[in-house]
Amino acid sequence: MKKLVVSCFVVGAFFNANAQNYWKKNTGKTAKVIFTNSKTNEKMVDKGMVKFEKMDQPKETDACVFVDPDFKYQKLIGIGGAITDASAETFYKLPKNKQKEILEAYYGKNGLGYTVVRTNMNSCDFSSDSYTYVTENDNSLKSFNVAHDEKYKIPMIKEAQKAIGKDFTFYFSPWSPPAWMKSNKSMLKGGRLENAFYQTWADYYVKFIKEYEKKGINVWGLTVQNEPMATQSWESCIYTAEEEGEFLKNNLGPTLWKNGFKDKKVMIWDHNRDLIYQRATTTLSDPETSKYAAGIGYHWYETWNNKTQLFDNLIETQRAFPDKFLAFTEGCKEQFDMSKIYDVSLGELYGKNMINDFNKGTALWTDWNVLLDETGGPNHVGNFCFAPIIADTKTGEVHYTYEYYYVGHVSKFIKPNAQRIGSSSNRAALTSTTFMNENGQLVTVIMNDSDSDIDTNLWIEGMSAKLSAPAHSIQTVIL
Repeated sequence: MKKLVVSCFVVGAFFNANAQNYWKKNTGKTAKVIFTNSKTNEKMVDKGMVKFEKMDQPKETDACVFVDPDFKYQKLIGIGGAITDASAETFYKLPKNKQKEILEAYYGKNGLGYTVVRTNMNSCDFSSDSYTYVTENDNSLKSFNVAHDEKYKIPMIKEAQKAIGKDFTFYFSPWSPPAWMKSNKSMLKGGRLENAFYQTWADYYVKFIKEYEKKGINVWGLTVQNEPMATQSWESCIYTAEEEGEFLKNNLGPTLWKNGFKDKKVMIWDHNRDLIYQRATTTLSDPETSKYAAGIGYHWYETWNNKTQLFDNLIETQRAFPDKFLAFTEGCKEQFDMSKIYDVSLGELYGKNMINDFNKGTALWTDWNVLLDETGGPNHVGNFCFAPIIADTKTGEVHYTYEYYYVGHVSKFIKPNAQRIGSSSNRAALTSTTFMNENGQLVTVIMNDSDSDIDTNLWIEGMSAKLSAPAHSIQTVIL
């Protein structure tokens, strides 16, 4: 491998008036380095402390990432993943000790620090079958019950909630209304919500919230519709931007507020980055619609191959709606192949997307399934995918992919309410983001997804610590 010249990371210190003098008063300051290196098979290894020494102005020939604490941006709501039917079914097929291990791996004090849980209202592709919570043609919703979810989903969500504690952030998304409410009379293959059932469907969300909260699961938020522009072979429902806005303004928003749920965070769109700006500017153009929306959700599937991301669309959307938060609500590597679960490219897909999403203004980041089985399922339509943890339900073995570790380099160390600070990079091979936790701790994540090892310096106000960024590695530096 080719070895590059010394590069630098320029990072600020603390958010106070004395920031410029901080390093002058703290010669010899040290920082902890946590390291994942695919070449040496090191995974979230504590590499000890690095020491800062005086270093002058970086040269233009040095590769650098610049971070300035004078520029403060969004606060982190949280990071987590979805507990779907597939995740929960897989979870309860495992031995008790493996269930405990997985809960600790995500939500425990030594785990990844997940605080966010998403789930599906009605069935989705990652369910073993199609289902709703009401009987056929029950327009009054008197038959509504969530008994289906009480077998697997609700128990696992409650286990996660218990482990997370006060930072637990739970939201849900529908993939499709019941078939009898739709134009195509099927939960599958798109179709539209019939106008006659707009209010019935809005009432359905309220029923779901009430039932889950009766079970002790506090609902933080919801999305209007998962992937409203995708006609899928599985559960799906189409809304134009105008239709989503009309439903939110005339039915869903007022219904939530009338039932005492004004505090629930409603997110629109919940689809890919490609159309996020058009959807937001169209749906939220009416102030009477916009008042019901707290955030704008998005996925990454227009760019799943990690080559043509449309991250700048996030910036434009945030500029247009600075009062709304951006939420990454779903992403995964599709086309599951058990033989590739230890490929570092899985982790790099997550690392590049997470770092860039945060640098473009994202405040909430939610992975798709937290757990899948040895088939990449269960899945009732054959849409098998990867997850950070894969469990072999035949042998009980639990596999931790590089997705798990790359997400962990962010989620384990950057806490809810941390604030992102300004940063930029002058080398494409080095991707980085920096947050300040509420306790003043500075956390910088640095990823090198190139084939070249890079000698680096972490440069802070004239002080520098020598680092190494090997090819296909990620590290977290904690000050």
